Amino acid sequence: MEESRADLVLHPIRWRIIQALMGRELTTSGLRERLADIPVTTLYRQVAILAEAEVLHVVAERRVRGTVERTYALRMERPTISDSGELGPEQLRTAFTAYAAGLLADFERYLGRDRIDPEADHLSFTQAALYLTEAELAELGAGMAALLTPFLEPGERPAGNDDAADEPKRRFMLSTIMLPGD
Repeated sequence: MEESRADLVLHPIRWRIIQALMGRELTTSGLRERLADIPVTTLYRQVAILAEAEVLHVVAERRVRGTVERTYALRMERPTISDSGELGPEQLRTAFTAYAAGLLADFERYLGRDRIDPEADHLSFTQAALYLTEAELAELGAGMAALLTPFLEPGERPAGNDDAADEPKRRFMLSTIMLPGD
């Protein structure tokens, strides 16, 4: 039986691989460094599954000590629940659990650093109640997409950001949760 796209990316280890590759290209060695708690054979197997399913693609290859080292990138720009089509309640539960578990794991890795400074590290998490019509919700989504799109790739700086031209870019993960209230 062939695995659905949703089941494919919602596997907990494959989801972590996808998260690690968001906005960057990594070799399997780079993935091993970032996902050190995953056994090497499991990591390689799950990368192969994602590559075979064309979720990942090889962007570079180089010879290293008689073997080929591949650099991978996501084929999907930014995986979201809407990419998975119709999901039933159990798949939605699995998707949200994987998402929440990823957030918790990211937060635990942050807390495990030698030095943490929430203010300097720009750590924040908030929740707000928004009161919107369907049209306002669509407008908010379009506005957020327009606002964030220039910052999704590590390349050029958006126009008007000349004052930070010499400052190196750092990778930040933006996670948003919006659920209907009541």
